[in-house]
Amino acid sequence: MELRQLEYFAAVADEGGFGRAAERLGIVQSAVSQQVRRLERELGVRLFDRSTRHVRLTGDGERLLADARAVLAAGGRLHRSAAELAAGDQGVLRLGVVRGPGDRLYRTLDALAEIAPRLQVRLVRLPPAERVAAVRTGELDAALVRARPEAPGLELLPVWDDPLLVALPAGHPRAAGSRPTLADLAHLPLRLAPRAANPPFHDLVTGAFRRAGLEPTPGPPFRGLQETLTEIAAGPPSWTLFYEAAPVPAPSRVAVRPLAEPRLTTFLAVRPDPPAPPIRHLLAAFRACAPAGSSGR
Repeated sequence: MELRQLEYFAAVADEGGFGRAAERLGIVQSAVSQQVRRLERELGVRLFDRSTRHVRLTGDGERLLADARAVLAAGGRLHRSAAELAAGDQGVLRLGVVRGPGDRLYRTLDALAEIAPRLQVRLVRLPPAERVAAVRTGELDAALVRARPEAPGLELLPVWDDPLLVALPAGHPRAAGSRPTLADLAHLPLRLAPRAANPPFHDLVTGAFRRAGLEPTPGPPFRGLQETLTEIAAGPPSWTLFYEAAPVPAPSRVAVRPLAEPRLTTFLAVRPDPPAPPIRHLLAAFRACAPAGSSGR
């Protein structure tokens, strides 16, 4: 049984004849008649009483017409749903997210809801390496990652950037005024976690020093934000830098300032295929939330 056979059956019933049904459907009358007869043979019932003067539904035809219309309506819904899925207007987008203040992400999700209101977004929190691996395997459609210059087998699309934050003694000359630079702080012992703890972030910091022609003064290792801030407050003088992953309750003897450069870029990791419609909608939402005058990141 084919949907077109049911469509022809309903058209003949509506129009009261094969000729008028064929005219409405835009095909020849013989095609309509042939397909209706095939449907009758498959169902094992006669749907119409035919004569040279009229075509009328049989009793069996009347009983089956409602079912035929229900099947046609379901087929129409299926086609519409498939078209919406192909357009990315509905379905589920599985998105790996970063830890941190969610204002920017929530604004993006609000913009996405305006663009594709029937698209559901499932937020997934995983460690960075697992997040990237899940995009490669297809468990996630995309994932946000920070400070990562490359991810083999994936494409990294910049979606926003933020200043790094520095914590330094409140009495330091650059604790107020314009944003401090690496050159302003290079003389002060830097508390930086070992590279193994966060390779992308460690490389971002050390690479920025190299590009500036500077060498950081080694200090005690970074041992968690709150502990490190407490140690900076207690002295001797030192500093650290980090990105905001939670509200920062700094001790009174510590100043937290945005660093002039470098900035921390957040990327959307996706598979390198042409982006599916939900990913295109998500990127459009990121662009809609980008600050005025920004480069779209």
